[in-house]
Amino acid sequence: MAAATRFLMRRPTAIFLNASRLDYDKALDFSRLSTLTELTLNEVDAMTDANEIAEKVIASNAEIVITKEMELPLAAIEQFPSSVRLFCEAGTGYNNIPIQFLRSRQIDVCNIPTYSTESVAHMVITYIMNFSAAIFPQAKMLHEGNQSNFRVFQHPIYEITSKKLGLIGGSGTIGTAVMDVALPLGMEVLVSSRSGRLPSGHKYENNPKVRVVPLDDLLKSSDFVSINCPLNNETRHSIGSREIRLMKPTAFLINTARGAIINEAELIECMKENVIAGAGLDTQETEPPKQDSDLWKLDNVFLTPHIGWRRLETRQRLVDMTTDNIESYINGQLKNVVN
Repeated sequence: MAAATRFLMRRPTAIFLNASRLDYDKALDFSRLSTLTELTLNEVDAMTDANEIAEKVIASNAEIVITKEMELPLAAIEQFPSSVRLFCEAGTGYNNIPIQFLRSRQIDVCNIPTYSTESVAHMVITYIMNFSAAIFPQAKMLHEGNQSNFRVFQHPIYEITSKKLGLIGGSGTIGTAVMDVALPLGMEVLVSSRSGRLPSGHKYENNPKVRVVPLDDLLKSSDFVSINCPLNNETRHSIGSREIRLMKPTAFLINTARGAIINEAELIECMKENVIAGAGLDTQETEPPKQDSDLWKLDNVFLTPHIGWRRLETRQRLVDMTTDNIESYINGQLKNVVN
């Protein structure tokens, strides 16, 4: 579409439907985006009602709609006014958006593929460090008033040098960033890949500490298994009971990608049986898990509320990169288009 027909005004109207998901502490600077657009910040964490979503978009006469990790019902999009020309996912994953239907409405969709690379990679390493030093169970004991660990130490702890880290989806951007930290710590890295090799030109293609192996071999050999692949039809529930039971009983499973990559019902049963030493889940299939979920109750499952992307600098970078996408759109040069 030509730049002259792509927008109707110098400052297109824009609405961020769930701005509080990103700016929950009112610490972010939207001034550049506000200069580029006539911006409405809808200060809620999420919206689920299709009619309410449509009403907000219609009332703002939005040309640009922005969301952060919010399910966008098809029934809402069907009511979008013809003014909507661009949909911005303020994040990496876009499995929550019916992108092909948006395309059929000639609404472009863009995302931010790299804003949280280092932050999420550091989240993986944070879990590894905590597991290796048994920080979680020790903190739980103290919280419960149990100081006995200071007299007779009761938890296995160990160095991570020479331990094996298995990366599922490890040849991508975040997996590579995890390697950037794990390798200097002395870890060996196993990467699962159907091709049997890292992409040509990958920075660790010839590193003897990095090996590409079949998934089953990775699961059997790794001391830590980190999930870093995208969620799609192929990866949904791809890690379940069979895969977990291949892991060492001393191993830990870490998920900072998307919760639904793990079959949670099967994970819960495995954790009840102590099949592996522990699981660290920064993402869950339902965020937060349902109140009656056994995930809350298991002593060997450690939950964080999807904080891999929540660091202040990471969130500001996300605002800035979303603004970059919108500025490119205004100039008739779309980037990071996913549909």
